[in-house]
Amino acid sequence: MVKKIDSNAQRLKRHKRVRAKISGTPEMPRLAVYRSNANISAQIIDDVAGVTLCAASSLEKNFEGIGSNKEAAKKVGLALAQRALEKGITTVVFDRGGYVYHGRVSELAAGAREGGLKF
Repeated sequence: MVKKIDSNAQRLKRHKRVRAKISGTPEMPRLAVYRSNANISAQIIDDVAGVTLCAASSLEKNFEGIGSNKEAAKKVGLALAQRALEKGITTVVFDRGGYVYHGRVSELAAGAREGGLKF
């Protein structure tokens, strides 16, 4: 009998391993990425206080376009960087959430860097 691989369980395992090494502080918060089949979202989190400082998603009302492609990921990254800079956040630590740094995840990071965030 062939067992079906649970890819989300494997992603969560990778995410746990990443989170053991990465933590957001008030000086350098964590940029966490969540990617579903239809949308992408990201938030900047201060793990010490347990607070989300700002967030952006392809599910927002004013978002134009399809939420499941690289262009959407780049737009989300740019929007997040703009909101972070408004709050005075310039440097973050990138948490890819157990996803491979490829495709939409790398485009979101590129958009955030283009918007002015450093990581």
